[in-house]
Amino acid sequence: MLGMAVLGCGRIGRLHAHNLARHAHVRLAAVYDLAPQAAAQCAAELGVRAAGSLEEIWADPAVHGVLIATSTDTHVALITAAVQAGKAVLCEKPVDLDLGRAQSCWREIAGAHPTVMLGFNRRFDPSFRALRERLHGGEIGRLELAIITSRDPQPPPAGYLRICGGLFRDMTIHDFDMARYLAGDIAAVQAVGANLVDPAIGALGDIDTCAITLRARSGALVQINNSRRSVYGYDQRLEVFGAGGMLQAGNRCATTVEASSAAHTAARDPVLDFFIERYTEAYRAELDAFVAAVEAGRPVSPDFADGVAALELAVAAGESLATGRTVEIGAAPR
Repeated sequence: MLGMAVLGCGRIGRLHAHNLARHAHVRLAAVYDLAPQAAAQCAAELGVRAAGSLEEIWADPAVHGVLIATSTDTHVALITAAVQAGKAVLCEKPVDLDLGRAQSCWREIAGAHPTVMLGFNRRFDPSFRALRERLHGGEIGRLELAIITSRDPQPPPAGYLRICGGLFRDMTIHDFDMARYLAGDIAAVQAVGANLVDPAIGALGDIDTCAITLRARSGALVQINNSRRSVYGYDQRLEVFGAGGMLQAGNRCATTVEASSAAHTAARDPVLDFFIERYTEAYRAELDAFVAAVEAGRPVSPDFADGVAALELAVAAGESLATGRTVEIGAAPR
């Protein structure tokens, strides 16, 4: 039985804590949050211990791994401390908002040969994973073009926007990882963006709408489009195209029932409205993969290097947006 602790008892931390508490191969040993009341509430819900300090978790031999769901600015310090304490790590994206700090973190911990998995949960969505397996199985031939659509129902709160690192590091980073998951290493990035949704986002120096073209080292092209507003729900779609045809993975609705009448044809339930509902299965499968890898002593995927590579693409997109130029990417280190 793998002993786990959850660091961070906000929305995503509570989701992970509940999933871990139900996992057949996990014993949720403790939860921790800088706000003791949040930790106490989460602990009471699950009947586990609320740790009084991080040191308590690092020193606990019954805690074999930690799930980091704290604010991004704490990730590097917590990953480093967890590895030094001999714990396996599953950390929510991104590694950090600063590429240099993320790279320095790896240099510091690499000698310990750590187990560090990054929380790019979309890789574990059943439809996205099936699309990728069929693509890589050769069903449509060599990938020529991929289209990744990701649009949020509405902008996040202003307080979150001020600390999230901007659209590319906060939202598009999932799509950068998906681009690599589908197409492999990326050679070049070209990004355009605009403020078309909320002037307050522009006042913070950020954009709310973007279109990005990536060129993979294989020669394939990947197009990413993002918006902070989608009135019809949480829009999450993939399309891959090759000489042999096309594969698509579409949005999820509450049911698959369709209605036709004089007023409408093939009307369906609204698209699911939030990432927690849309990726419920993916979050559970992500934990399954982490637990299975740690128990078997196998490498995790996506790993720390995948986190750094996605962050590098976010930084390159920001540079391209600022300069209007295509930004070349160095070969991804492994």
